[in-house]
Formats: sequence, structure tokens, C-alpha cells
Amino acid sequence: MSETATVPEARKSPIGLIVMLLFMAAVIGGASFWWIEAGKYEETDDAQVSAHMSAVSSRVAGTVTAVYVEEGQFVKTGQLIAELDSRDFENAVEQAKSQEAQSRAQVRASNPNVPITETSNRASISGAEAELTSAQAAVSAAERDLEAAEADLRQAEANAARAQADVARYQPLAAKDEIPREQFDHVQATLQAQAAVVDSRKASVASARKTVDQRKAVVTQMEVRLREARDTAPLQVAQRRADIVTHQATVKTMETQVARAALDLSYTRIYAPVSGIISRRTVEIGQHMNSGQQMVQIAQVENVWVTANFKETQLQRIHAGQKVTIHVDAFKQELNGHVDSMPAATGSISSLLPPENATGNYVKVVQRMPVRIRFEPGQEGLERLRPGMSVAPKVRMD
Repeated sequence: MSETATVPEARKSPIGLIVMLLFMAAVIGGASFWWIEAGKYEETDDAQVSAHMSAVSSRVAGTVTAVYVEEGQFVKTGQLIAELDSRDFENAVEQAKSQEAQSRAQVRASNPNVPITETSNRASISGAEAELTSAQAAVSAAERDLEAAEADLRQAEANAARAQADVARYQPLAAKDEIPREQFDHVQATLQAQAAVVDSRKASVASARKTVDQRKAVVTQMEVRLREARDTAPLQVAQRRADIVTHQATVKTMETQVARAALDLSYTRIYAPVSGIISRRTVEIGQHMNSGQQMVQIAQVENVWVTANFKETQLQRIHAGQKVTIHVDAFKQELNGHVDSMPAATGSISSLLPPENATGNYVKVVQRMPVRIRFEPGQEGLERLRPGMSVAPKVRMD
């Protein structure tokens, strides 16, 4: 009986072998297919959704009077976010406008100064010329008076000489009593009178000569005054014109200050520079904000992408334009995309404190490099993506 039972078992053994061989072939075939398919993709789980994060700050210092947004709220470009107390800035605008008006008034007041100065200068020059002409005429008159005085002196000297000759001629005759004594006395009196006239004429000549010198000094003074008037006239006009230019420059400065004050006033109303979701609000009503202090942060969720940190050994066949399948962990959803750009540097070298391999403690580590992947537009679920979400991109090797 034992031999009879052994024969059927021997007959069944080839079927089991065939099943085993088929199973092994299926495993090998599946492994081969997986290996071939796996070679068509590069994937990583070190990836996340990225977006531009806009920090909205106060441009001026002030106290917050109103806040119009909350965290998680969607805002559009130009939407009012918060307001600061504007009273100080309104006063600054009014003060700047007042100073501008004052500067413009100074310009208007300075404009007539140029023609007034030109007219005054012409009058001064004309007056100086007239005074010089009068002084020159006075010199001529004094010189004529001097000539007349000198002529009178010569005449007096001639009369005195004739009287002296008469005395000399009559004296011997009077000594001989050939002429009356009274006649000789008359001749002597005439000599004395002519001598007095000569002295008087000499004094007149000296006085006339002194007058001529005085009148010439006046002419010299008038010439200096006329020269000074002619020399200073252009300078005075130039000074008046320079004053106008200075006042006009002051007006420009005041206009700039008015514009700056108005700009500072506009900064008291803070608007959203981009559309997105408020991700961080650090401002409250009554809080004093310094210039440059952050108030809120806006995540631009309408423009998101994937930052995939592939190993540097995976980048050999990756290039821009390749198709990508992106698995979103939060939704367990597959989205389509494409490689947008290749990295410019490794993540470590772009960090705040990059490694320094020249210290002697170098250990070779496979580096990660950020590849940017863009989502294909129009897909369902893109509106649910938020910056920082974990994703697993799989790049298809073309």
C-alpha cells in the first residue's frame, strides 16, 4: 500500500513546481516593471508649497486708531488695512502750506525791486553826472574869477608903479619948492592908495586861487561819486535778482515740504499692497507704531509654487519644462505641474550661516538643491493650497 500511495504524490510534484516557477516569474516580471517604471521618475518628500509673503509696515510713526482686518481674512490690492492718528500730520501740512504762501509773498514783494533799483540807479547816475557838470562849471567860473583878479592885480600894480614914478619925479621938485607942497602930498597919497589896492588885489587873487582849488576838489569828489554810482548799479541789480532767485528757491523747498507733509499724511492710512490672506497680525488699536514696524503679513495664495529640495544626485536628468505629479498630503490629492526653474545654489550655501569647509573638519554630505515647480493652471484644488503645506512631487523623466 505504501508504494501505491507514493506514486500519486510523485505525479503531483511537477504541478507545484510549475506554480512556483510561475509565481517567481511574476515576481521577477513585476520587479522588472517596477524598476523600469521607477527609472522614469525622480521624486522627493522634502518639498512644500511656497508663496510670496508680503510684510506690510507703517511708513510713519503714530498711534493706531483703527484696524480693519483679521488673521485668515482675504484682502484685495488697495484695501484699507489700518489707520493712524492723522492730526499731527494734518497740522504739518497746514504749516508747510503757510510757509509756502509766505515764500510766494516774498517773491512777489521782491519782483518790483529790480525795476525800482534800476530806476534808482539811473537817477543816481544822472544826479551824479549833473553834480559833476555843475562842479566843472563852478571850476570854470572860479578860474575866470581868478583870471579877473589877476588882471585887476596887474592893473593895480601898474597904477602903483606909475604912482611910485610920480613920487620919484615930484620929490626933487618939491624939495626945490618948484611945485606946491600940496601937489606932492597928493602924489604920495596916490602912491599909498595904489599900494593898498595892490595888496587888496593880491588877497583877491589868493582867494580866487583857493576857490579854484576848492571847486576842483568838488569836481574830483563828484567824479568819484559818479564812478561809484556806475560801478555799483549793476551789482545792486544783480543783488536784487539774486534775492528773487533765493526766494524762488525757497518756494521750491516749501513746495517739496508741502508734498512731503501730504505724503506723510497719506501714510497714516495703510493699504494692502497685494491681494492675499492675512497670515500674521501684530497691530492693535491704541498701539504706537514706529516707522518700519510690521503690522500684518499677507500670503499671496493666488500665486503659489512648490519648492522641492532634491538631492544633488537626482538632478542629472531633471530640467525645466518636465511634467510633474504633485501629491498634496493635506488633501491626499494629485495635482499636475511642471519644472519651472533649476536652482542657483544649494540650500545650505544660501542659508544665513553657510558651512565653511576650509576648517579641516569637512565631511562630505549629499546636498539638497531647491527646484521650483509650477502648478498647471485651472486645476481643482489650487485655491486650497497654502504656503508651507507638505507635498511630494514626482518628476517624469522625458
